[in-house]
Amino acid sequence: MWQPLLLLVLSLILLTFGAELLVRGASMIALRAGVSGFFVGMTVVGFGTSTPELAASLFAASNGAPEIAVGNVVGSNIANILMVLGVIALVRPIPVRASSLGRETILLALVTALPFVALAQGGVLGRTVGVIFVAGLVAFIAWSYRDSRRESAAVQSEAPTLAPGWKGGWAFNLLLTVVGIAILAGSSRLLVDSAVTLAEFWGVPKLVIGLTIVAIGTSAPELVTSLVAELRGKGDLGIGNLIGSGIFNVLGILGITAIVVPIPVDPQIFRFDLPIAILTAVVLYPIVTTGRRVSRGEGALMVGAFVAYTVALYLDLPGRIFAAAAP
Repeated sequence: MWQPLLLLVLSLILLTFGAELLVRGASMIALRAGVSGFFVGMTVVGFGTSTPELAASLFAASNGAPEIAVGNVVGSNIANILMVLGVIALVRPIPVRASSLGRETILLALVTALPFVALAQGGVLGRTVGVIFVAGLVAFIAWSYRDSRRESAAVQSEAPTLAPGWKGGWAFNLLLTVVGIAILAGSSRLLVDSAVTLAEFWGVPKLVIGLTIVAIGTSAPELVTSLVAELRGKGDLGIGNLIGSGIFNVLGILGITAIVVPIPVDPQIFRFDLPIAILTAVVLYPIVTTGRRVSRGEGALMVGAFVAYTVALYLDLPGRIFAAAAP
């Protein structure tokens, strides 16, 4: 038992290291292109830190464990908002400056609800749906880029703050990006393999493992990146990272995975976890648009809600409730 547990811990460390290389390299490339910090956080950083989820989901689906693939995406979206944003707000309240953040939050909630289309296809996300999801991701990137170019100010001054000591040229930062992706891909497979082994040893359903251990583990890059961004006064980049990661998780990860291997969705996802993920995105809207900051009190509520959600999964409360309600 200790060997897969140690491998799981090692994979999480490698995930964080790989994501750090990817984020630093890709962010410097994007900032040199003259786009805003929020756009960088929502696209380059957000998509980059979602690479572990993509690799983990592809490996899981290819190895006959679609429960982990779908659970990983839904669980990661819940963890990104409740755990990651909550922990960062507890460390220091997060100011919200991006004028379009409310609009992006609404988009996140709508995108999070898209897996419900599987209900019309026998509970399976097929290749056609996957292609539509990926096309939607491309459209989102184009729209965000145009919006960013219209609203962005002088962003070149952000580069020294974002990645001090990592101001190399295009080739150097491209190398960092490629190496980071390679480390993320390898460590993601190690994560899935060790998580499946532990699930079988402890008798824990693979869906629960995907919704918790794998989801939390692959959210580690988002936590580290957003926390560093906030401590350096780049709160917009950090929040943009979480929103962009959530959108990429659904459109990109589920889309690409469904193209490779059609994904059957566990009924519990529709009845419990997906509604929780949608509610989490909806609740985020008033938090970021009313007080224009995420306070420590709101952060504590988020973390508390995530702990309650995790405990409910491990106690199988959703299964018990639906079993009791069944005729």
